[in-house]
Amino acid sequence: METRSITAEVPMVPRMTEDPAELVPELAAVSAALFKVTGNGSVPRSTISLVQLRAGQIVGSTYLTVLHTGFLRKAGESEERITSVATWQDSPYFTGAERAALALVEAVLQPAAQGERVSDELYAEAAEHFEDKALATLMFAIGQVNFFIAVALIAKPVPGRSFNAPWK
Repeated sequence: METRSITAEVPMVPRMTEDPAELVPELAAVSAALFKVTGNGSVPRSTISLVQLRAGQIVGSTYLTVLHTGFLRKAGESEERITSVATWQDSPYFTGAERAALALVEAVLQPAAQGERVSDELYAEAAEHFEDKALATLMFAIGQVNFFIAVALIAKPVPGRSFNAPWK
């Protein structure tokens, strides 16, 4: 496996040159359904975006990190909250519910040193902050970003381009 020098420039072209959504048009219906599910109002959109930003950071996707940072900025989130997502554990900018949501996405995406990834204790903590529908919605929001992680890591859309045009 070839490694790239850390000082090498990263090309600003996608790895996959054709838009996967054009290659597989059925994706539009799946994507729309996922956005509808996560936008049902039971979890604040800002919480979902914070969780999805953290997911992008965890998996090392510049595309997802830039995308969700942009969504948060457009929603009026402060720079302090956006930039401290990576260090949320010791940041004063998050509510208990947001912390529980961020802990859930980390548990899902990072291997556990021992035991289950999502422990009963973590589930109980999240359940203290979210009613059943909201907890299910949060679970689906984590699943939604996981669905797109594969696209981001395999196809490598260009960061910073329009959400609808990363392949152009």
